[in-house]
Amino acid sequence: MKSFFLQWRRGVTVPATPWPHTSQTKDCSLILFLKSSLHLSTPSWSPVHNCYLRKRRKWPLSPYKTQWHLTFAHQQAMQNLKQSVKSSKTHLLNSLIDSFAMYECEPFPKAYHFVIKVLANNPSRWDQIPQVLDHIQKVETFETPEFILIDLIKFYGDSNRIQGAIELFYRIPNFRCNPSVHSLKALLLVLCEKGVLEIIPQVLIKAQLMNIRIEESCFGILIRALCRIGKVNYAAELLNHMANDGFNLDGRIFSYILKAMGEQKECSGAEIMCFLEEMCKLGFSPNRGDWYDVIQFLAKKENATDAIKALRRMKLDCIDPDIVCYNLILDRLVLEEDYVNADKVFDELLVLGLVPNVFTYNSFINGLCKQNKVEEGIKMLRCMEELGCRPDLVTYSTILPSLVADGKLNLARELMSKMEMKGMQLNSVTYELVIRGLLTNSEFEQAFDLLQEMINKFSVSDSVLLFDKIICGLCQNGMLNQAFEVLRKMSEKNVGPGVESWEALLQVFEFIHSPNEISAIIE
Repeated sequence: MKSFFLQWRRGVTVPATPWPHTSQTKDCSLILFLKSSLHLSTPSWSPVHNCYLRKRRKWPLSPYKTQWHLTFAHQQAMQNLKQSVKSSKTHLLNSLIDSFAMYECEPFPKAYHFVIKVLANNPSRWDQIPQVLDHIQKVETFETPEFILIDLIKFYGDSNRIQGAIELFYRIPNFRCNPSVHSLKALLLVLCEKGVLEIIPQVLIKAQLMNIRIEESCFGILIRALCRIGKVNYAAELLNHMANDGFNLDGRIFSYILKAMGEQKECSGAEIMCFLEEMCKLGFSPNRGDWYDVIQFLAKKENATDAIKALRRMKLDCIDPDIVCYNLILDRLVLEEDYVNADKVFDELLVLGLVPNVFTYNSFINGLCKQNKVEEGIKMLRCMEELGCRPDLVTYSTILPSLVADGKLNLARELMSKMEMKGMQLNSVTYELVIRGLLTNSEFEQAFDLLQEMINKFSVSDSVLLFDKIICGLCQNGMLNQAFEVLRKMSEKNVGPGVESWEALLQVFEFIHSPNEISAIIE
């Protein structure tokens, strides 16, 4: 029996002769019974002939009904649509419909997104956008992706079509699209950037009717808009409402309001510190940037004492101040001529291991020069160079006036030569500063030489008073040739002498009676 089934499965025809055992009649009848009950028969053809056909199917599926064919049809339709875009006279909506009808497939959302982007980039075709939207709303049946409508809202905002953006936001459910907070944020950004804040309450009420949940990010957009237009008090009040309603507060919103308060002229240091205290009660922890804004405001608009208090509070919050914070306080102390505390602040930053930069040294050297400690200022200048901090033009311009006022003119000239050797470009202010010092000390020859350098290098249209002063000094000391040389240089630069120069020259000519002497002087 077993061998029979093996032979039958292999396709071998079973012989009709009885089996050579005693119960062959019984076995044959059993086999006939099995064959009749199972409807089995010996195959007349080999199973190999049927290897490409599925069970109970005469032919395989048609390849023109599969997904890859639909994708291919979409690609061909999109390619045809992109070719039609090149023609400026083509109506893109008709081109889209014809392109997909040619390949017997339905347009998909990305095709409409492509058409809308092309129309948005061409102002002459903006009138076709409403037709495309109406076609999507009334003819198509797919669920319109929200990003297509968000891009269109942004386009309306960029083209100053605010009413179009608002109406499109209200029509979002008509496009079989569930509006979310993303489309609301896009509209709020448009309204805030264009300064149309009076419509926002109406939009927020409509958003609630559209089942849009207003998130913290929406309030953040409104708070930033209020800060930009100077309504910081309203922004702070809106922030308090967020806290009372249980919204999660973003630390960046605190920082934005704090910085905006510091930029207002009518704001005081007490108001900023009060706002900071209230925010800390709500769980806000100021960072280093926030404390920098506070210290900068107090150092520039209030006094150094309040700035130092803020610095100490910063340390209590376990935030290490950087060198920029100390520079603000040090500069304010020098401005208030509080040199004792300035020395303490400078020593403190060194003890904390902070590395002074050029702004730190400039403030400290300025304080030394104001105390008439010019030699200590020069020592500090040398320390800067030894520590690898390169002095800038402000550093030398701070020391030079003190040297000139102290009568150390040779040292001032050496310092100017040193600046030129280091490749620093001296300005006309520096030259005028040293020249006035030379004139004060009656060093007219050196002043004349330095004036010639300044005339050759810079524009001297704003230096008429300096010319008058040096011409008067030269005439009073009998240096008439040099005085006329200055006049000649002035005429070359199209600068006319002042009244003092003419008066000095007339006084000189009163004592000269010979025309030959006058002509010799003029020549």
